[in-house]
Amino acid sequence: MTPNPFTKQYLMTAGPTPVPPAVSQAMAAPMLYHRAPAFDELYERVLGRLPSVFRTSNDVLAFASSGSGAMESAVANLVRPGDRVLACAAGKFGERWIGLCEAYGAELVRYEPGWGERLDPGEIERLLAENGDVKVAFATLSETSTGIVHDVQAIAEVAARHDVILAVDAVSGLGAAELRQDEWGIDVVLAGSQKALMCPPGLAFASVSERALEYAGSRGGGRYYFDWGRTASSQRKGTSPFTPAVSLFLGLDIALEMIEAEGLDDVMARHRLLARATRAGVAAMGLELFGDPDERSTVVTAIELPEEVDGGKVPGGLRRLGITANGGQDHLKGRILRIAHCGYFGAFDILTSLSGLEMVLHQLGREVDHGAGAGAAQRVFVESAGADSIASSHREHRGKVAL
Repeated sequence: MTPNPFTKQYLMTAGPTPVPPAVSQAMAAPMLYHRAPAFDELYERVLGRLPSVFRTSNDVLAFASSGSGAMESAVANLVRPGDRVLACAAGKFGERWIGLCEAYGAELVRYEPGWGERLDPGEIERLLAENGDVKVAFATLSETSTGIVHDVQAIAEVAARHDVILAVDAVSGLGAAELRQDEWGIDVVLAGSQKALMCPPGLAFASVSERALEYAGSRGGGRYYFDWGRTASSQRKGTSPFTPAVSLFLGLDIALEMIEAEGLDDVMARHRLLARATRAGVAAMGLELFGDPDERSTVVTAIELPEEVDGGKVPGGLRRLGITANGGQDHLKGRILRIAHCGYFGAFDILTSLSGLEMVLHQLGREVDHGAGAGAAQRVFVESAGADSIASSHREHRGKVAL
């Protein structure tokens, strides 16, 4: 069926996420030669801005690939055939660590508490204590398939006690969920451009500590394009070892400027507010959240769909309204709906998503109190705006007293 050209489109997925118009406009600029001085300046500026989002002093290595390429770079640099490594998986993207490690011939210690569960630092402690030959562990910050954000700070503390290098998939979490790489002692953080960094897919990032870089350097062979040492050496000279994704760098430059202008602390606060409003709306609709989320789950909200409706029809019903949202993956297909709020999202995106969900559930036969979900979310936004106004007033008052 041909879509109605007058139906406005709303992208509510957790990746790719909406791209700000200014980013799209920057990417439409005439192509730059990647060895020209103009691109050298852009490249240096973007690489200089990236560490602040990771909250690190590390080099952030950039590759032309999806976020999965960043994850593969970690395994390619840190794992050799026969190495015993710990892979933690509580969803589809955690399972990607298992698949990657198997592809590179690792001997796996697997920790799989189940989809929707949070990774338990205590269980990781036990596994590392029982497997003293493990030198590298892989975990996930934000599990996009379930909406869970894991306590990687606590996991990093466990890894440090066992002198284990920890690599964390932050592809959907970076810029949306709290992450302090240096302060928390995380050796490697992997990310991608198409989530909270508000760019199209195609750029992958690896923020690598000196310890991890040295460890990778001692593990010769097994990689070429994704070689951290080659990329770090080239970037430190102000150039890319291979042809970079020039247009994406143009867009990322603007996106990082927007994040700087908002302030990373305020970016985090916005994501917490969007998540809180979404959860309030879900509860007001009489629906349950999937799994075991907590206040850290600021990237995507996974909603259990009611048994009396055909859950497999919900994403299609939303698309007919112009709303694209994620259904469940693998065994969760038809069981959950995922509403994202990472990156270029605001209050009305959440209200639109909740209103659309109410309409589709009604169309599929569920009794719905129309406006209940959106109304509950509105109240969260209104109360937050009032609190912000009071806080602003207090700040102004303190400033006048100081004068």
